[in-house]
Amino acid sequence: EVQLVESGGGLVQAGGSLRLSCKATGFSRNDYQIGWFRQAPGKEREGVSCLFGRDGGTYYADSVNGRFKISGDYAENMVYLQMNNLKPEDTAVYYCAADLILFCSKSSPTYFWGQGIQVTVSS
Repeated sequence: EVQLVESGGGLVQAGGSLRLSCKATGFSRNDYQIGWFRQAPGKEREGVSCLFGRDGGTYYADSVNGRFKISGDYAENMVYLQMNNLKPEDTAVYYCAADLILFCSKSSPTYFWGQGIQVTVSS
């Protein structure tokens, strides 16, 4: 059974930084794709950043490009999202998602999902 467990959220002032972590277990293959989505109140879930396998590329939404950085340790089945220069509009529940193929620009109920973790950025 695939499980994703997020950690590292919290409350931070605008301009601050947070680092999210996600532990993935249960994949029978080690070439899965993994990333981060977020959902703010009253808005649809949106892709933030994804990592496309051990030697794959990365994706960043325009709104976070240059401020967020995704990294992964497939040996440890971990993915991280370093979030710098946070803005109030980054406030959302952040979800770790994974699948053999992940379309980072589009959320899907077929992906494996973590439980979500709150990130709040105060102005």
